[in-house]
Amino acid sequence: MQMREIAGPYRINEVVGRLAGSIDADCAGRPVVLIGVLKGAFIFLSDLARRMDTPVEVDFIRAASYGDACVSSGSVRITKDVETPLGGRDVIIVEDIVDSGFTLEAIVAHIMAKGPASLKVCALIDKPSGRKVMCSMDYVGMEVGDEFIVGYGLDHAERYRNLSGLYAIEQDMPEAT
Repeated sequence: MQMREIAGPYRINEVVGRLAGSIDADCAGRPVVLIGVLKGAFIFLSDLARRMDTPVEVDFIRAASYGDACVSSGSVRITKDVETPLGGRDVIIVEDIVDSGFTLEAIVAHIMAKGPASLKVCALIDKPSGRKVMCSMDYVGMEVGDEFIVGYGLDHAERYRNLSGLYAIEQDMPEAT
């Protein structure tokens, strides 16, 4: 398997700093609940929260749609729910990558049912070429083409999360059935 670097640690640090600054400017000191989408966003969420001046609480949600494949199955299940009460709170969903949009669409609907005062989405990576459903993001770190990305928390079959940069896998990968 070959990998091509998309963004090294220095570039990722710049992107995270820019996103944290944008969120801080929009929040104007109001506390916010950051909800990281497991497992891929855990490193990004950690770095983002540490770069923000805005008071934050952190929680996590987990949704399954990929399994071991490189494309979403389109069927999304919430496998771990948030524990923080969200009613009347300002909430930001922190996603590693938005590809088909199926997972984000399901998570947004799930969180909206909990009655937050506001809900925004922060994605490290946007992959519009893979979009199957329309979804809106308020903060986007970078856009990539039609490639499968690993590293900095993103995986393929639970591997490569520990890479400090972001890489495109350059080999034919099996698709979901």
